[in-house]
Amino acid sequence: MKAIATNENIRNIAIIAHVDHGKTTLVDGLFRQSGMYRENQSVSDRVMDSMDLERERGITIAAKNCSVLWKDVKINILDTPGHADFGGEVERALSMVDGAILLVDASEGPLPQTRFVLKKALDRGLPVIVVVNKIDRKDARPQEVLNEVYDLFIDLDAQEDQLGFPVIYAIGREGKASRELENMGENLHVLFDEILATMPAPRYDPEAPFQMLVSDLGYSDYLGRLAVGKIVSGRVHTSDQLVRIGPDEALQALRVTKLQSYQGVTFAEVEEALAGDIIVVSGLEDVTIGDTICHKDAPKALPRIRVDEPTVSMRFSINTSPLAGREGKHVTGSKIRERLIKETLRNVSIRVEEADERDSFIVKGRGEFQMAILVETMRREGFELNVGRPEVIYRYEDGKRLEPMEHLYIDCAENYMGVVTEKLSQRKGKMLNLVNHGTGRVRMEFTVPARSLIGYRDEFLTDTKGTGIMNSLFDGYGEYRGDFPTRHSGSIVADRNGVGVAYGLFNLEPRGELFISPGDPIYEGMIVGEHNRDNDIDVNPAKEKKLSNMRASGRDENIIATPVRPMTLERAIHFIREDEMVEITPQSIRLRKAILPAAKRHSVLGQKKKATEAK
Repeated sequence: MKAIATNENIRNIAIIAHVDHGKTTLVDGLFRQSGMYRENQSVSDRVMDSMDLERERGITIAAKNCSVLWKDVKINILDTPGHADFGGEVERALSMVDGAILLVDASEGPLPQTRFVLKKALDRGLPVIVVVNKIDRKDARPQEVLNEVYDLFIDLDAQEDQLGFPVIYAIGREGKASRELENMGENLHVLFDEILATMPAPRYDPEAPFQMLVSDLGYSDYLGRLAVGKIVSGRVHTSDQLVRIGPDEALQALRVTKLQSYQGVTFAEVEEALAGDIIVVSGLEDVTIGDTICHKDAPKALPRIRVDEPTVSMRFSINTSPLAGREGKHVTGSKIRERLIKETLRNVSIRVEEADERDSFIVKGRGEFQMAILVETMRREGFELNVGRPEVIYRYEDGKRLEPMEHLYIDCAENYMGVVTEKLSQRKGKMLNLVNHGTGRVRMEFTVPARSLIGYRDEFLTDTKGTGIMNSLFDGYGEYRGDFPTRHSGSIVADRNGVGVAYGLFNLEPRGELFISPGDPIYEGMIVGEHNRDNDIDVNPAKEKKLSNMRASGRDENIIATPVRPMTLERAIHFIREDEMVEITPQSIRLRKAILPAAKRHSVLGQKKKATEAK
């Protein structure tokens, strides 16, 4: 029987929470009260949301590491994303921890994305501390929420010892926590102490050689590629001769140039690291997430990180519009390919394949939101590209077509229940549950095809006047439920190159909602608006008023075009049909037809109609 040792100087924990339940704010409080900052040090809020997109959207996208010190014990904290689309990030984070903190809002309770991450943690057998946060809210219902948490644990088949979780009540914004609801403490010390008492210290075989699983990657201009991971066994020194075991089981020799561990949100150089610690290794030229780093004399691979299969694909290609190359730094297919491959190295849930067309790529991931974040990130890095509509990935078993399903949770006012139910039934959704507590709001659960939700979120917010809450969770594959119309309107398409003119746009306004303003550049095949009817029309937005003997060409009428609603990336991706694309540049988001010349586009459409009629 193997001897098992523990490293009592370390605790590795993950924080699980739904979007906006106060996870990142609580981590800020832990930092401040652990003595990580000097008294006079200037500190920004939400230190764990380091990406601009995270701060703008108020969500966690990438799982990040940090550490605090409490009673001479180093607590490594991993902040996990709360959105199911970033499941790959969750898998990476949980591979490095020995326990988890479940943070729930005292009013909203555990929500679908909480369920997704918690399920992953419970499947790994991790012990959990439940923190009921925001108990100072006027609508707080901590006891009911706690009962919902127990129901959730039972529903997720938690083990008996996992059901005996400790409960902490907190006001994260004020940095206060207590074991008793009526007697709120003055600090977070009770939470620190509970972490040391409940979370197990890392266990390892003291006789086993050094092994480390690469769970994250980084890059430094001075040190090159960085590998982040937890030491599973043994110890490592800076001068050790190590090898990397890749996905093909091949060995690659490497020499560590620098060894670092987390100190707060930054790195600190160390000469030696022991089992259980999370370290950063530099000096590797070629490494991917899931690789094993071990001693040269005892190479043995650890189980690789496995993630859920992708359910959505999207086409990325070079920008082929007449305006290509004017606004972006990176416009070539090779640059786009290089960037997408780099993304697969950092994100284990993203996959990239070469498409049939030249300079075109199929990117597969866990959801449309994950795709939108990738596109927005590339746009901010100076890339110029075209993307197509997200499409679900089908499976075929025993001659049947299967499609990804979503478990959809709706919370809305009672008077919007009818329109929501009607829209979802049109999209092949089936109601599973309806809860009405008589408060004026209802909670509904549906099972719907994943393709039904592409583009529905904006429609849902319009139908519920912005007051509805919608969350979804991947629910496996089910039999194909049939076709349904994805959009009931057509596109208003420019028929020539030029610039939008107020006179021409003013006369187009009765046809539908326009996407461009006077002075905006246009080209043949560019979508300039949404048609009121279900067919596409070709128009001339650059039309000017002609000079006549009755009036001047522009002085006797004051034409005021209706202000245009700004086009966002998500709205653009949701709007387009299969034969349309979104042109993305650092400065602009434009909609266009995949085939720009009108004559060629109509010819292809005619051929498709003939082929359909022949069938």
